[in-house]
Amino acid sequence: MADSLVIVESPAKAKTISKYLGSKYIVKASMGHIRDLPKSQIGVEVKKNFEPKYITIRGKGSVLKELKDASKRVKKVYLAADPDREGEAIAWHLAHYLELSDQDACRVVFNEITKQAVKDAFKTPRKINQDLVNAQQARRILDRLVGYKISPLLWKKVKKGLSAGRVQSVAVKLIYDRENEIKAFVPEEYWTITAKLSSGKADFEAKFYSVDGEKKELKNEAEVNEVLAALQKAEFIVSEVKEKERLRNPSPPFITSSLQQEAARKLNFRAAKTMSVAQQLYEGIDLGSEGTVGLITYMRTDSTRISPVAQEEAKDYIVQKFGESFYPETPRVYVKKNSNAQDAHEAIRPSSVLREPDQIKEHLSRDQFRLYKLVWERFVASQMASAVLDTMTVDLTAASTIFRAVGSKVKFHGFMKVYVEGNDDAAADTGDDDKLLPPLKEGDKVKKQQIDPKQHFTQPPPRFTEARLVKALEEMGIGRPSTYAPTLETIQKRGYVAIEEKKFVPTELGELVIQLMIEFFPEILDVDFTAHMEEGLDHIEEGKEDWVRVLSEFYESFEKRLEVAEEEMEKVEIQDEVSDEICEKCGRHFVYKMGRFGKFLACSGFPDCRNTKPIVKDTGVTCPNCHEGKIIERRSKKGRIFYGCDRYPECDFVSWDKPVGHPCPKCGAMLVEKRNKSGTFTQCVSCDFREEAKEEQDQD
Repeated sequence: MADSLVIVESPAKAKTISKYLGSKYIVKASMGHIRDLPKSQIGVEVKKNFEPKYITIRGKGSVLKELKDASKRVKKVYLAADPDREGEAIAWHLAHYLELSDQDACRVVFNEITKQAVKDAFKTPRKINQDLVNAQQARRILDRLVGYKISPLLWKKVKKGLSAGRVQSVAVKLIYDRENEIKAFVPEEYWTITAKLSSGKADFEAKFYSVDGEKKELKNEAEVNEVLAALQKAEFIVSEVKEKERLRNPSPPFITSSLQQEAARKLNFRAAKTMSVAQQLYEGIDLGSEGTVGLITYMRTDSTRISPVAQEEAKDYIVQKFGESFYPETPRVYVKKNSNAQDAHEAIRPSSVLREPDQIKEHLSRDQFRLYKLVWERFVASQMASAVLDTMTVDLTAASTIFRAVGSKVKFHGFMKVYVEGNDDAAADTGDDDKLLPPLKEGDKVKKQQIDPKQHFTQPPPRFTEARLVKALEEMGIGRPSTYAPTLETIQKRGYVAIEEKKFVPTELGELVIQLMIEFFPEILDVDFTAHMEEGLDHIEEGKEDWVRVLSEFYESFEKRLEVAEEEMEKVEIQDEVSDEICEKCGRHFVYKMGRFGKFLACSGFPDCRNTKPIVKDTGVTCPNCHEGKIIERRSKKGRIFYGCDRYPECDFVSWDKPVGHPCPKCGAMLVEKRNKSGTFTQCVSCDFREEAKEEQDQD
């Protein structure tokens, strides 16, 4: 007979924990939050110390009745929601509803859902941490005040359906500012000169470095021609050779932001998808004979700390799998880079390093396997020895110029045997490919094969990808691990930004809202102000600040801004751009609209006519299937670009890759354009033919 009730958030988590606790425990799920502020009103009594008016979330009645009935049949109730502010708040609301005592040690927390961790947690239950609850409550009320006070103003002055949010507004402003930087950017010309040389044993390349003993940047063709003239009859002679050993250290284990960034780079996951799949891995996966097991530790964390037990297990695994030389002399300890990090939980790691990804692959979905493999490899690599690289730098004198060649060779792979971190800005993924130079010594003469001057132009700063934006928010102290993914989703749903080629672009609506916010609510968009508010919330969690005082400080100036905006903000009319295309349903003109995946056409007769259509881009390629239609660029419902015949549905040709206008020279099948971090290339869909692009995109 069960004598204890355990309440968690989700059925998956309940299933996993139930297996560990046995028949004396009933485990049920609350299905997330049970109470929240009402949607129909602000729900905060500002003049009564910001007292919140919580109501039961619609649809939770039957769940709450089931929990209430179950609590009456047991001696003890345990609340085992996630180990963060949000989980603490869920536990607090449940305790209130179930009428548990404030002094009752009913709260159980664990960083990983494994048998040992769960059993240990139930040995040491604690009281609900009111500081954690107050921190979550303060954030919720703060965001409610900003959203429910500014949003109606935007509805009145701009258009219905708009919203403003504390963190989301800063995120949109970052995207808006970056777009303005790109528009204002003036490219500057510069040149490089590459010498293709031969030592007799091997060919190699060296780049122009200096002239007359001073490092020089070549800014125009005239300067290049001066160098080329000097090189016409010059011999290339090795003037200096430097060889040294260089250590390369592994990256720390994942925190929430770095997991989202790396999953975007390597798996092409959106932030929301990363967190959804990580939640599944954390809550538990059925591994057949082993049963349901939580595969990773809690995925909302800003700490790189690792438990001694996990470190010891990793050490044993690394030594046994790779040998003693692959483990460092002392265990690795990673210092948190962000001074605002709460360090409440461990880093994201596998619950057991002994569960190798390939061993459990059959039990995981494709996405689960790929993300688990990423977490597992990153953690194992983070505990391994540094890689050792032999580097060689060779300076070659030709007339009055110096050309420099750099090569490296991996002497000892260390952690690189398992994993190497990706890079947003690299032209290619950093791997262990050797870039070797032939053996050279001072005084050697090398043969000049070709001198290749090349013109370049400086590039504007790149638009934000999800990974870059998360990184920027984290570095600025904006938001916390739990807020990144929902923030990115919200700014797209509201139509403030669109995604073009996986990068954020502000919409006309987004630019307008940000301009109004800059004029009337500058502190909401101020990075330092927002970061300071995050610190205030952290101090509430730590018991150093009173949550009512933090909100009062903010609201005093915010209320004055609202009064000014109400009087001075002028009504703005957003005019749609009219297209030349006519709606085939009603005869009116189509207008251009901006959706979360970019521009589309909508009938100007809305709401009487709701006809919409995508903006078609002709690729100029004839359909390889019917040989009559043209291949056009289209978008799926999820915004992914694909290519299809404009004669659809008569011709059903589709391809995720862009078809090239000529057949494979080897087998005659269709050629498609593909892209990797090294650039663009052409590949046959049928045979192994592949052709690199003749002119790679400039990465400088």
